[in-house]
Parts: sequence; structure tokens; C-alpha cells
Amino acid sequence: MTESPDVVRISEEVARRVRERLTDTSPRGKSFVSIGISARHIHLTREVLESLFGKGYRLNRDKDLSQPGEFAAKERVTIVGPSGKAIENVRVLGPTRNFTQIELSRSDGLRLGIDLPIRRSGDLSGTPGATVVGPLGTVNLKEGAVSATRHIHMTPADAERFGVGDGQIVKARVMGERGLVFDNVLVRVSDRFALDFHLDTDDANAAGLENGSLVEIIP
Repeated sequence: MTESPDVVRISEEVARRVRERLTDTSPRGKSFVSIGISARHIHLTREVLESLFGKGYRLNRDKDLSQPGEFAAKERVTIVGPSGKAIENVRVLGPTRNFTQIELSRSDGLRLGIDLPIRRSGDLSGTPGATVVGPLGTVNLKEGAVSATRHIHMTPADAERFGVGDGQIVKARVMGERGLVFDNVLVRVSDRFALDFHLDTDDANAAGLENGSLVEIIP
């Protein structure tokens, strides 16, 4: 059934006002960004992917993620820590990268017996390792297990609106019954990004957040 011109016009006006509210950085307004909760996952190199799933294996896209070109694959692996305990069904994210990185929450690390450092993506020097088990093989990583730094992806245009720059550290305020302020939030700026605030399940649960919840950015 085709919507009437009036319905389409009203829908477009509502969408416009929502966009303005989410990016209003005037003195009277506030800067809001939506939340994307990062559950435990792993990024793989081509070499490690083939060791786990077989020579020439290609990841199967399950669903697109908020960042352009990135996707959650159908493939899952098991992560085994030095405690001998394991976490199964850890999602693989694609596409493949030039480094293998396991991103876990602090709670996951305690379960596996890993003292997870808080690191920016790709900053893996000196991080602990873990064993990754796939359907056709096992890889013992010497490093690569981290708890990801809280971070906001944004385009250069977003950064200009919010008055922040790449690499800047900001705060993020959560309103509501479990309101709090997240410190040490890293701003990442690139024309390849889409606006989204990423934090792990521990942080999200502490503030009672869900995907799509809004937080106020405080430069």
C-alpha cells in the first residue's frame, strides 16, 4: 500500500528533527550519540582463518555492522584461557585483518584467567595470548587478547559538529535511573567511519544500556 504524500512528508520531517537533535552542538543543545554494544568477538588474519577453518576458506556474512564494510560472520570459535576454562561461540567479525585480535569484557577475562589490558584496536604489543579453537584446527596466540578502549567512531563532519578531533579523549554521560559518566572515551575520526559509540557488555550492563541508547558527549 502506497503512503500518502502527507504521511511521507510528516515522516521525513520527524526524521529530520531527530537527526538535528542527535547532532545539535549549539550552546543551548547537547551532543548525543547512539550506543553500539560490542559483545565478545574476534578479528582474524587470513592465515589464522585458514588454520581454523581450512585452506582457502571465506567468511560467510551473517549481518552488517554499524561501520561500513564490516560484518558479523556466521562462523564461531572457542577461546581457551590459561585457566583451562573456555568460552564457546565467540563471533568472528569480517573482513579479515592484518592482525588477530580477541576482544573480551573484563568479566570474560576473569572467567578465562586472563588479565586483560585496555587497548586501542591494533595496539597488541605485550598483550596476553589465548588458544583459539576452530572446526578444523587450533591456533595458540602469543598475544592479541584485549579489553577494547571505549571509543566513538565519527566522520570528519561529525567531529567538526561536535568540536572534537581524532585521538581526543572525551566523557560520555548516561541519563536515567542508572545514570553515570564514562571517562576515557577515545574519539576516532575517519571518512570511512559511521557515527557510533562502542563499549563492551560490562559497561553497557552497568548503565542499563541497549543498542541504540543515547549518550551525551562531553568534550
